[in-house]
Amino acid sequence: MLNAVGDRAKLYVEIKAPRIEPLVVRCIRESGTNCAIHSFDHRIVKTVKSIFPAIPTGVLEVARHVDPVASLVTVGAQDLWQEVTFIDEDLVARVHSINARVIAWTSDTVDQWKTLNQIGVDGICTDRISELATFGW
Repeated sequence: MLNAVGDRAKLYVEIKAPRIEPLVVRCIRESGTNCAIHSFDHRIVKTVKSIFPAIPTGVLEVARHVDPVASLVTVGAQDLWQEVTFIDEDLVARVHSINARVIAWTSDTVDQWKTLNQIGVDGICTDRISELATFGW
């Protein structure tokens, strides 16, 4: 995949298993592909940052933390990948207050896209890429 994408787009890599971080980082570095790494296991994100501090990282969330900013700061991540039903204006404002981004996953309806756009979400992960593109995101 790294070779197929090359320098044509940014590739977001989700690491799902522990202890493979050095291998993933090595592959990314050797490919020269513009990548970011994220994971539900925030320890993985922290390990990636310790190996490759310059790579953009994100934490995936399926629940609403009391302090979502702490999750980002603790591991040095720049992106909060939040499950769409837990996103509101307060979350976006809090994450933006530390110059981080909110990426909604998985948002597949026009109504959600409109709301997310209005409250300032920075990106959307969707199964309906063509429709999102025509929406003008």
